[in-house]
Amino acid sequence: MVAKTRDRIEKHIHLRAPRSRVWRALTNSEEFGAWFGARLTGAFRPKSSVSGPITIPGFDHLTLNLEIDRVEPESYLSYRWHPHAVEPDVDYSSEPTTLVEFLLADAAGGGTSLTVIESGFEQIPLARRTKALEMNDGGWAAQMENIARHVAT
Repeated sequence: MVAKTRDRIEKHIHLRAPRSRVWRALTNSEEFGAWFGARLTGAFRPKSSVSGPITIPGFDHLTLNLEIDRVEPESYLSYRWHPHAVEPDVDYSSEPTTLVEFLLADAAGGGTSLTVIESGFEQIPLARRTKALEMNDGGWAAQMENIARHVAT
């Protein structure tokens, strides 16, 4: 199921892996980077920063910067970032960020139910808002498949 408004993207997936495995894929910098497409350094701790070069072809000139917000072991992780910040000559630091939330729950029949919510697009400058929402909607669809493959191995 997918929900999308002008301010929010929401994606759900059933992962055939225990919560502890999914949690590690979300909160270990090396593992997160492996499925997300970046070489990250830093710890996923509240109020910390995690960053590193993006490894996805076509975006490998960019750096992924995450500001970790909340960490509730094996149930909730959130961070803030600048959505679709892909222009190398643009300084996005003065723009508002969106909030990305990962919610984990035990899935009926086994495995883990993972929900990703990105919200706050209404605060993004109007000139970038529609494109950022559109690109991140497609990006999260792909990333849900990426983490599914990652935790299945």
